[in-house]
Amino acid sequence: MHRLALCLALLPLPARACETALLLLVDVSNSIDVAEYRLQVDGLADALADPEISEELVRGRSALAVVQWSGADKQELTIPWRQMFSPLDVRGLSNETRTMPRAFVLSDTAPAEALAFALDQFATAPDCKRRIIDVSGDGTPNAGSDIRPLPRRAERMGVTINGIAIEGMGLAITGFFRRFVITRDGFVMTARGYRDYPRAIREKILREVSRVFG
Repeated sequence: MHRLALCLALLPLPARACETALLLLVDVSNSIDVAEYRLQVDGLADALADPEISEELVRGRSALAVVQWSGADKQELTIPWRQMFSPLDVRGLSNETRTMPRAFVLSDTAPAEALAFALDQFATAPDCKRRIIDVSGDGTPNAGSDIRPLPRRAERMGVTINGIAIEGMGLAITGFFRRFVITRDGFVMTARGYRDYPRAIREKILREVSRVFG
């Protein structure tokens, strides 16, 4: 009995579980000006720093990554996968998000290529129970390939696609996201313009990482 206890004690500890792998896909296409980009990154950074979200991220040992996207050949993994083991990890990610330089300017809107790039990033993601893409956007495609096959591809991979539709200029972006962007188990959160984005992204991330409402 003592020998068995000693053997068990010498076994390696299991890897820390990961509840959610969340990839944040940030639109930086030509329709987004300097001030709107700043509202996006500050809103995202503030959401990550929110005490309730920080607590959920640490509790679930969630992993996050940030991709900026615009035209068909313009996607950048700005912040690679980072797992949240402590509030310090979350604070560091929030600060890095707030100060990240804009990857592209004066470029088209190609969400199909953005989603394909995002799905490829899960090859290097930690092994998490849930895999989610959180895609923002304020316009419909004007470049790139057909977006309709991408949600089905995501479903085959076990990835959920959620959307944050930034409404403005009279365009029904929420309807486009619901019809063509999200997976069947996904949802769309609507921001009524960029000044409403901080509220919407906070509610969206909290819903995605919470084990009660996710």
